[in-house]
Amino acid sequence: MYMIESKGGAIACMLLALLFLGTWPAIMTLTERRGRLPQHTYLDYTITNLLAAVIIAFTLGEIGPSRPNFITQLSQDNWQSVMFAMSGGIVLSLGNLATQYAWAFVGLSVTEVITSSITVVIGTTLNYFLDDRINRAEILFPGAACFLIAVCFGSAVHKSNAADNKSKLQNFNSLETTSSFQIETNPANSELAKEKAKEGTAAFLIELENQRAIKVFGKSTIIGLAITFFAGICFSMFSPAFNLATNDQWHTLKHGVPKLSVYTAFFYFSISAFVIALILNIRFLYWPILGLPRSSFKAYINDWNGRGWSFLAGFLCGFGNGLQFMGGQAAGYAAADAVQALPLVSTFWGILLFGEYRRSSRRTYVLLISMLFMFIVAVAVLMASSGHRK
Repeated sequence: MYMIESKGGAIACMLLALLFLGTWPAIMTLTERRGRLPQHTYLDYTITNLLAAVIIAFTLGEIGPSRPNFITQLSQDNWQSVMFAMSGGIVLSLGNLATQYAWAFVGLSVTEVITSSITVVIGTTLNYFLDDRINRAEILFPGAACFLIAVCFGSAVHKSNAADNKSKLQNFNSLETTSSFQIETNPANSELAKEKAKEGTAAFLIELENQRAIKVFGKSTIIGLAITFFAGICFSMFSPAFNLATNDQWHTLKHGVPKLSVYTAFFYFSISAFVIALILNIRFLYWPILGLPRSSFKAYINDWNGRGWSFLAGFLCGFGNGLQFMGGQAAGYAAADAVQALPLVSTFWGILLFGEYRRSSRRTYVLLISMLFMFIVAVAVLMASSGHRK
């Protein structure tokens, strides 16, 4: 099997994982905003997410001089470590499923900020002690503190942007009372009417609400925040569980049984995530939540609208997770939690693809820039804490 041994190689894996893990949520959000049912999207995503793990296992897990390789480990008596890996996959699958519904209520950027910050604060602390403190605490924990500051900015961004949208919708009500005669005869009103469909306007927000699969107008954002915090707790557990699977810190394996390689652990991790996602989403097809329409497995099979995007999201998430674990095994899983700064990437896509924060207030922009700056600092500091596993 191929092993990452240098600190530079580990950091390269983390940076690439950051790009992949920050991009796939944007793709999932894109399909929901175009009206595709989340259950359909998530079932497609689950297939290619597992396929990515299989590809990694049969390529990187089989090449190179290091032993034992992936296939050999499948028949070894290592079920204790396999259970840790599979438990990590279960909580990750639950977290991913929860975020897909949270995005609709509180937006892509805020969801990623809150879940990532919870993940770093809890997950990084657990990984630091599990890895026998190979990461430099004087650098690592200030980096985690930057995430806490970022989540405070993220909450302020959400509150400010919600107030901006409310103001836009109130102004739009008065615009609706303008008669067609006034619009036709008054050039200023005519231009204003054309302006309505542009990103960031009230008309754009209303058009989005009519088109998207999950309707959020009139619903409390507390629902979205509750789902978001649940997802964050789930995400904070998957990396420590994977760490235990590959390094056996609790000495559960029998004497002489090799520890699971990253590739074998990731294979089992992805299988459990696939099974949980499959069961829950098929259940949600027939008994949907949050007011979504009822669907069926047949309807899912025939729904090709956005399927390619959903498959791409699964591949990106699968390869992103694999790269994160490869980097973590080499430089410490606490340092690898730097990839949780994925709001850096997802916020970029949110602005570029969805028009988030367009025509917002100056206060919102200042808070948004402050939030992103703190994430940049957090990534740099956490990666600087990278150690070397002996």
